[in-house]
Amino acid sequence: MMTQTGKAGTGVLGDDALLVLFANGDPGAASELTARLAPRALGVALRVLGNRAEAEDVTQEAMMRLWRMAPNWQPGQAQVSTWMYRVVMNLCIDLKRRQRGGHLDLDAVPEPQDEARDAVQQLQDAARYDALQEALMQLPPRQRQAVVLRHIEDLSNPDIGQIMDISVEAVESLTSRGKRALAKALADRRADLGYTDG
Repeated sequence: MMTQTGKAGTGVLGDDALLVLFANGDPGAASELTARLAPRALGVALRVLGNRAEAEDVTQEAMMRLWRMAPNWQPGQAQVSTWMYRVVMNLCIDLKRRQRGGHLDLDAVPEPQDEARDAVQQLQDAARYDALQEALMQLPPRQRQAVVLRHIEDLSNPDIGQIMDISVEAVESLTSRGKRALAKALADRRADLGYTDG
């Protein structure tokens, strides 16, 4: 007998449908949801925390919470991805509170390797990534969260408001202040980072 994911054939079911299928015992739905959500959750956690091991722990915990709440999921009330981003943000905030301002090891964040790029470009990209990460870590936590969700994850302001439990106006304010602070922090490093335009 074919599962419902098998009937779809193309794997284009929405996150809502996949979560319901998982809750009903379909292991393929769990694999599909993990493949969709875990990389995005990891990316957000990594940018917010600045530490790969901590980001992986947060991602794993967020996925575990998703599986635990699956039987109680109400399709159509919220987006699964929005729920996931909110859980990731809350876990990051909780971790930072527990650490009480501990130092982050930016060197622990490995750079993705691309064989097609030359060594100079790889070094330039690594320097830009490090500079952005350092500048992000200097932002107040709420500004950093808003900037990561808006400008790195490319979420809409209403979605970010829902994730952070704030108004759209507050999201706009946080992202605007965060962008200005990042621009200021990186302004003196433009030449070092290889930005020669205007």
